Amino acid sequence: MTITRRAAQHEPIARVLPLLTVPHLDREFDYLVSEEQSDDAQPGVRVRVRFNGRLVDAYLLERRSDTDHTGKLGWLDRVVSPEPVLTPEVRRLVDAVAARYAGTRADVLRLAVPPRHARVEKQTPDEPDPVSAAPVDTSAWARYARGEQFLTAVGEGRAARAVWQALPGENWARRLAEAAAVAVNAGLGVVAVVPDQRDVDALHAAATERVPASRVVALSAGLGPSARYRRWLAVLRGQAQLVIGTRSAVFAPVANLGLVLVWDDGDDNLSEPRAPYPHARDVAMLRAHQLRCAAIIGGYARTAEAQALVRTRWAHDVVAARPVVRAVAPRVVALEDSGYAQERDPAAHTARLPSMALQAARTALQAQRPVLIQVPRRGYVPALACARCRTVTRCRHCTGPLALPDRGSAAAECRWCGRAEPALRCARCGSDAVRAVVVGARRTAEELGRAFPGTSVITSGGDAVLDAVGDGPALVVSTPGAEPIAAGGYGAALLLDAWALLGRQDLRAAEDTLRRWMAAAALVRPRTDGGVVAVVAESAIATVQALIRWDPVGHADTELDARSEVGLPPAVHMAAIDGTTTAVEALLDTAHLPDVAETLGPVELPVGARRPPGLDADAEVSRMLVRVPRDGGLELAAALRRATAVLSARKDQQPCRIQIDPLHIG
Repeated sequence: MTITRRAAQHEPIARVLPLLTVPHLDREFDYLVSEEQSDDAQPGVRVRVRFNGRLVDAYLLERRSDTDHTGKLGWLDRVVSPEPVLTPEVRRLVDAVAARYAGTRADVLRLAVPPRHARVEKQTPDEPDPVSAAPVDTSAWARYARGEQFLTAVGEGRAARAVWQALPGENWARRLAEAAAVAVNAGLGVVAVVPDQRDVDALHAAATERVPASRVVALSAGLGPSARYRRWLAVLRGQAQLVIGTRSAVFAPVANLGLVLVWDDGDDNLSEPRAPYPHARDVAMLRAHQLRCAAIIGGYARTAEAQALVRTRWAHDVVAARPVVRAVAPRVVALEDSGYAQERDPAAHTARLPSMALQAARTALQAQRPVLIQVPRRGYVPALACARCRTVTRCRHCTGPLALPDRGSAAAECRWCGRAEPALRCARCGSDAVRAVVVGARRTAEELGRAFPGTSVITSGGDAVLDAVGDGPALVVSTPGAEPIAAGGYGAALLLDAWALLGRQDLRAAEDTLRRWMAAAALVRPRTDGGVVAVVAESAIATVQALIRWDPVGHADTELDARSEVGLPPAVHMAAIDGTTTAVEALLDTAHLPDVAETLGPVELPVGARRPPGLDADAEVSRMLVRVPRDGGLELAAALRRATAVLSARKDQQPCRIQIDPLHIG
């Protein structure tokens, strides 16, 4: 039986973008729309089309009266849903992100638009509560230079941009909620992006005290498919004005967007691990630029990227004056290198818990206050080495690091593949004696329990993260990012194993260390109330000095200068190309790189970096780096994008992974 279709009378051509995985097909195709489909086939809806003999998902981008295709057009197979899920604003953002990161629009769309849930889509939405423009108390922003003026500009709908340096002890969630409430009261939409679920919960609780709860939506990866899609639809349909979420929430289709917020932009969680690997901070800034809306990047510490925005005058500093900082910051002590200090405590530079750290903890406990101990690694003993030659022990199967999971463990275990290694023997010298390279949070808690008998020891980290602890005397051992809040603040904080953070061969080692230290130190009482932070590191180290002075801006400025001198992001744009040697060389030979491009490498993948997907397990992977000046980023991305499409069409090379300005270079 032949089915006769009649083309729609008005604009019978649908231009669609199929969601294909191959780069050379990242372009629009024209299809005919039947009369029956015409009402539902509107720009932004999901459709199904037949492509190369199979049905694929696609987005309808526009309806047209004509086509530039010279051959016969196929028919639109069906409209999946009449819901226009791809708004024009999000479509422009998707195009910009794909161009910035040398990716395909299909990959970006998978990040931007959640999978459809048909039952949720058919449900009748609840009516949101009306927004009552109650005055917002913004007096706490008066402690920051230009703070109140910035919020005034936000309420007026101006494109004010700020890099905000939160004071130690500041309730950052309340401050950002106040900024969001100012925008919502002005009839504007707000997108707030934070690193993890704990931060989502904190900001959501603060926001719903100032904005009607029905106008606030929390989006995160932890939600089930139906709950996430229901909340996302509430945003799309204009029921919610304030979106709070993790990295993918930066694409939320908020109407009349007036403010974009990013908290703690140095957190690795804000970097997308899926292609094309965008960073939520950069996507937020792209969105603010496209829509000419306000933006805030906030944190206790500051990244070089945020400082670059201030230096180029894209954003303004919103920081407190030095007397205000000194009044609320805790006292920070570190290891001294003077002869007097050496005589007073000869073991200070080798002990894991020197006397100055123990004294700080003892004083706080005597004052009936909790003590925070930050340890870089979780677990018991997360890394082992030969006791004779100090060679790090590794798994015989996957070369992963071996660890002792607990005190009574009969065998070491690989942290990568999980295999047990009951008979350890050094591959270099043959010794069967081992020593701990790094001590984890559980082992630290055990040691502190012996040092302070009778004191409660609490751990937070891994799968058991605490949100808060009481204000009584206790030792709270935490990994970075898992520090619970203490009612009234901690009496002291001990920052242990500084070498494990500062000694990493990583571009961002110093920046990330200061960020982690400041996040912990910000939970300590002010020095006027006896708050002390003891960092077990040499006081002469620049990062330690920045903590002692509480000067994240100066540290970021120095870091940016250092990277400018050696040509590293964000002073330049850099592409990291990972793959087999043959595939990487073919990509670079095909790409018409800018004349100013500089090729570096090959280098090894950074420690802990995953292999590119799609490669054979035994294939040798290398990395090449391509560097261009700051104004050549889009040209570099375009060249790599075109070369990827050419090689994809040829099908004679294995794929390469391209990352623009990756967090870890190698």
